Amino acid sequence: MIRALADTAGRYGIDHQHFTDFLSSMHSDLTVGKYASYEELGRYMHGSAAVIGLQMLPVLGTVVPGEEAAVPAAALGVAFQLTNFLRDVGEDLDRGRLYLPAELLAAHGVDRERFEWSRSTGIRDDRITDVLRAAAARNRAVYRTALPGIAMLDPVSRPCIRTAFVLYSGILDAIEAEGYAVLHRRAVVPRRRRAVVALDGLVRAVAARTGRRRGEEASVEASVAGSSCASPSTRSRVVSVREEAV
Repeated sequence: MIRALADTAGRYGIDHQHFTDFLSSMHSDLTVGKYASYEELGRYMHGSAAVIGLQMLPVLGTVVPGEEAAVPAAALGVAFQLTNFLRDVGEDLDRGRLYLPAELLAAHGVDRERFEWSRSTGIRDDRITDVLRAAAARNRAVYRTALPGIAMLDPVSRPCIRTAFVLYSGILDAIEAEGYAVLHRRAVVPRRRRAVVALDGLVRAVAARTGRRRGEEASVEASVAGSSCASPSTRSRVVSVREEAV
């Protein structure tokens, strides 16, 4: 696996600093279980989420300069993780972690102990609901920042990322529909909805790949036709390229 990772990083020119930042955030999970502010949480998420989008970007390919696509790519990684934090808040509390900043809790008149109380007793608190609603609104804003990035990707890569975008943002819809009861039950996108979105993504992906293959074949055919007046050696090279494309 390490060899494959090194090959991929070298092949696509992935910045090695992204791996360092990722490992740093993973290491902090061993000792850090709370965050005072969104600024502090943001530093953690840079390594745990934003760099994932940045690492994937050269692999997925873009139709714009990589620097332009980097901002929405990083935002999408952060958006996904913020959704995870909301969905898993109860389970994370059981593990001694809370990824909702203390400043957000304080703004709504609650603290970590109140979250733990609600988790253990199963009793709802409207102030906790307000915290979760505010966190979801912030999460949706990050999704809006990330959305334009899908169109910046290579057309073949867009369906996969679009599918992930729709399903993950759909978790927020499920959380809202269930009244932000994530301390007491896990919110999920309905199986039927997941199947419909996944099938749509598959159809789009197949269509994109088919369109690209036909475009490449047409380009080779044009090259072959254009080589009719070329030297025998040139025609031979063009035919060879055509066979490789097929």
